[in-house]
Amino acid sequence: VQLQASGGGLVQAGGSLRLSCTASGITLSSSTMGWFRQAPGEVRTFVSARRKNGATYHENSVKGRFSISRDSAKNTVYLQMNNLRPEDTAVYYCAVAGGNPIASELVTSRPYDYWGQGTLVTVSS
Repeated sequence: VQLQASGGGLVQAGGSLRLSCTASGITLSSSTMGWFRQAPGEVRTFVSARRKNGATYHENSVKGRFSISRDSAKNTVYLQMNNLRPEDTAVYYCAVAGGNPIASELVTSRPYDYWGQGTLVTVSS
């Protein structure tokens, strides 16, 4: 299984970016997908997740600004990030969980079996 994350870059505060995560070796429509981020000097934290049934979950600070979607034909998951803030600056990682973790677990890294390499998002003020 390989996950290829892309779409990061430098953007001004208030701008938008769309991250992509394309999978090989696993069918994303049958999996729970998550996005995490790690700011410099900090631990990796949960951002958003999407279950195979379409249910989505978001960390409080990104609710209303970020959305997660899936293109089954392309076996790709997207993280649309709008109204970006400097505090969103981080390396963003996509991950896939083969099982069906409960809500309290899918916001942690524990149930995710495979991880992408990360893509850097930098938001300037």
